[in-house]
Amino acid sequence: MQQGAALSLSLSPLHRAEWCCLYSNRSCIVQSLVFGKDRKRSFPITIIARKKFRWCTLSDGEQRKCSHLARTLQSVLPSNDPFSKVSCVRAHNTQDCMSKIRGNKADAVSLDAGDVYTAVRLYNLAVVAKEHHAEGSCVFAVAVARRGTLNINNLKGTRSCHNGARWTSGWNIPLGFLLSKNLLNWDEEQPLSKVVSGFFNESCIPGIGISSPNLCELCQGTRSYVREKNHFCESSSNEPFSDSNGAFRCLKSGAGDVAFLDHLAIMGATDSELQQFELLCRDGSTASLQSYRTCNLGQGPSKGVVTRWHMRRITKKFLTLITNLFGRSGRQKSRLALFTSELYGGKNLLFHDYTQRLQILADDMELTGILGLDYVALLKGLGHEGISLDHSVIRWCCISSAEMRKCEDWALSVRSDPLVCVQATSLTGCIEMIKSNEADAVSLDATHAYIAGKCGLQPAVVEYWVSFIDLPYLGFPSLYALAIAKKSMKAVSLIDLSGRRSCHGSLYSPAGWLLLSKYTVRAPVNETWACDINSAYKNYFWKGCMPGADDGLCKVCVGWEEGGRVNGKCAANHDERYYGNMGALRCLVGDPSGRSFGDVAFLEHHSLLNNIANLESSGWAYGFTASDFELLCPNGERVPLTEWKTCNLGLIPPSVVMTRPVITARIQDFLMKSQEFLRTDEDSTFHLFKNVKPNGEGDLLFKDATSCLLPVGHLTLEDILGEHFMQLSDSVFDCTNAGTQSNSSSDTLGLIC
Repeated sequence: MQQGAALSLSLSPLHRAEWCCLYSNRSCIVQSLVFGKDRKRSFPITIIARKKFRWCTLSDGEQRKCSHLARTLQSVLPSNDPFSKVSCVRAHNTQDCMSKIRGNKADAVSLDAGDVYTAVRLYNLAVVAKEHHAEGSCVFAVAVARRGTLNINNLKGTRSCHNGARWTSGWNIPLGFLLSKNLLNWDEEQPLSKVVSGFFNESCIPGIGISSPNLCELCQGTRSYVREKNHFCESSSNEPFSDSNGAFRCLKSGAGDVAFLDHLAIMGATDSELQQFELLCRDGSTASLQSYRTCNLGQGPSKGVVTRWHMRRITKKFLTLITNLFGRSGRQKSRLALFTSELYGGKNLLFHDYTQRLQILADDMELTGILGLDYVALLKGLGHEGISLDHSVIRWCCISSAEMRKCEDWALSVRSDPLVCVQATSLTGCIEMIKSNEADAVSLDATHAYIAGKCGLQPAVVEYWVSFIDLPYLGFPSLYALAIAKKSMKAVSLIDLSGRRSCHGSLYSPAGWLLLSKYTVRAPVNETWACDINSAYKNYFWKGCMPGADDGLCKVCVGWEEGGRVNGKCAANHDERYYGNMGALRCLVGDPSGRSFGDVAFLEHHSLLNNIANLESSGWAYGFTASDFELLCPNGERVPLTEWKTCNLGLIPPSVVMTRPVITARIQDFLMKSQEFLRTDEDSTFHLFKNVKPNGEGDLLFKDATSCLLPVGHLTLEDILGEHFMQLSDSVFDCTNAGTQSNSSSDTLGLIC
């Protein structure tokens, strides 16, 4: 086809136009496109002369390697191949590369994941591939120091070396960790760089800019008033202390006291380096450089290749071609080693030297799927898209209209602190919203806190109550899981509840789901356990109400009725009247008409006597007192409700407020100020831990029995939940024999996280 020839194509409406194509081994561009919104249309496409594919380079070494790649492609490909002519476009730094690609002056570049996020969000570029190495497509962010000099808790006032500003291992993960542990304080009214400037004495953070001069003080690049000749503190390998190898070089030279970099830079450490340096671990200990898998500040995504949206297909073809030719198993790797840089006077040129292969990504992959929800939420928390109103308010997650009403009263009562109430449909929904930065915090029972921890969330405060003196959980009072039956139902025994009608607070509740399993579906005498706890419960009980479950475990549920219609049946929130501890008790006695009841209820012992009294005061059921119920004991006995200390299903750790790591300190500060303000405000009619129960709702936002909230300090979630509870949770959620059933417990974490 000759230049200027026209070709008519029928194109469907697209989310983004494909402005370029490959046709008969020649490049072409669409001269004029106006996409129809609701119908297919034909457009003239004019073929023009072939254009070179342009790779953006960030240093003289990259330029040399790219030029060698271009010459080698020209020698091994036919002259009419669209990639037989490749050009190398020299850029000043990573931001300059992004600008050149957006402005159609270059086509592609491989960037740190932090810059990938910037390229997508601020430059409207697309990610087409990720680098894979021995650890997959993730890197460990590590802190390195000379042996015996530092630990992670005493970095204030030290000299720091970072691989790059807003880069995964040198900025995002380390600062996220320091903020989460309250080692670094940021009120978000000032740039984070200014806070970092006050934390470290001197630094080299390539790419940080000139707003905080001491953050560039240690850098060694050439200084010049001419931009193209200035390499000082730039994110280019012409800055000797740039990237992870440069940050390690900064530490080794004696310029810095601590270096923040990825594990790839220390994988090839010499014997001398192994003796001189060590890793700083999250718990304050140190470890050898070889222990990066267990001693690190967190994991993040590896580098990715970005391009313009309409160049996605061409860039993928180019990457596939050069990998097949010059990759680890390439047909022409003797001519050029794509993932080796020594011949060009540098390291990690074009791609990282430890790269094993390039993973080509699907066009429809969301950024959260490419970089991970945790990482994207971290970047938003660090203000990568600028500080906005979202960073000045606390967004509390509620699961029902009743909780929303209480939350809104809370927001009006704490006038000095901005609180916004957002709603999910369940506690697992709140975990998802917090993880994706659509909410900030929620109080979770122990099982949901375990799930949240596996999803990357972190504890901020613990619900505390002081009714009893036994404190098995590091000073936190215990809750007890109980099985209760009506005194008149003499045949009901905990030893064999199979075929009974059951009442559970909710799916995943500690008392009605996790601890209960030891005495029912996972009991040694029970053969229904097939490593799928939810299916096992369905087979074990005749029917019941376990809000959030399905099938037979929803048949006893009642939802709520309005206008002759039943709504919210079996919902894992207060819209289901049998939800929670109060709901399980209601389920046991039946609805106001006396129907839809269970034979046994599983709930927590706190507030139990108040809830029984509430049955009558709320108009739900009349005539019931504590003497009408009995506890079911593991040995088969039945005893009065007052014997819960000796007749129970086990201890339940306290509820925990969970949030994203980077804003843990902010959530702690808000809650401490909030409860102190409400405690001293004599005019306030709002009570954080008590609920006005016109319809009998209980445990809204926090448990009614809570006395106060305590900051977790340096305690981990494992410390709070306790070894026994963690082991029990692991044994259920780590089970591997549940097959592919979407509702199996082993799939739960994957579905939520």
